Amino acid sequence: MSVQQEAGVEGEALEVWIDQDLCTGDGICAQYAPEVFELDIDGLAYVKGADDELLQSPGAATPVPLPLLTDVVDSVKECPGECIHVRRVSDRAEVFGPDTE
Repeated sequence: MSVQQEAGVEGEALEVWIDQDLCTGDGICAQYAPEVFELDIDGLAYVKGADDELLQSPGAATPVPLPLLTDVVDSVKECPGECIHVRRVSDRAEVFGPDTE
């Protein structure tokens, strides 16, 4: 079963964001998906925009490319700070992360 099937979001656009207030700076997310996450000089992880620029506004989100979805979800699952959120773009419902039911 694919990650999309597992979450019931097959074919839907997803985005990811990080709650920096909870980020522990371990960098696990950047190890799993360096195309999506990066640590800044403040020691916290941020998502990256299409141009690889760090999106540092609170709640800033970036699209999750389908080929990287498994890596992003692994980041969510392994994050010690439980601060990474993946949600559907259409209704902003969280599908992976600490607020997932």
